[in-house]
Amino acid sequence: MVIFADFINAIRDFLDTGGSVLLVIGILICAMWLLVIERFLYVFTTYRSNKQSVISNWFAREERNSWEAEQIKQANISRISLKLNHNLPMINMLVALCPLLGLLGTVTGMIEVFNVMAITGTGSARSMASGVSKATIPTMAGMVGALSGVFAATYLQRKAKREVALLDDKLVLDH
Repeated sequence: MVIFADFINAIRDFLDTGGSVLLVIGILICAMWLLVIERFLYVFTTYRSNKQSVISNWFAREERNSWEAEQIKQANISRISLKLNHNLPMINMLVALCPLLGLLGTVTGMIEVFNVMAITGTGSARSMASGVSKATIPTMAGMVGALSGVFAATYLQRKAKREVALLDDKLVLDH
């Protein structure tokens, strides 16, 4: 229990050092990673059964060469593609917001530095240290969140595109 309390205090100190924007960035990154984890779980669990269902339904059809059969095949592929790409635009939006909020944290931290300089009338490094940390920590957090999200989103987009192409190829081939 003591370790948990120390962990919570360390997070609280980090959030205090980075300012209020850091809390928003943290919430944004948590939401982004919840969506990323949901996508990974779908791709590696539910998608396989959906794909197998589409393939078995397609090959259970007696007639697969007409225009109507082609439209049914394309509709099934489109449904799978929509399911694979679900939440990816939201993840991309959250990735784009991370550095923007980091920049907001930079601006608010620099405003604090200028306020301290105006109040004290000097450029003392000690008096400006708090504002400088409030300027740099949110920027770093926004960039780290964006980078991690970019890698995950790119992987998921490529995986979705590849799976759709593989499914299309599989439905063309006769067993």
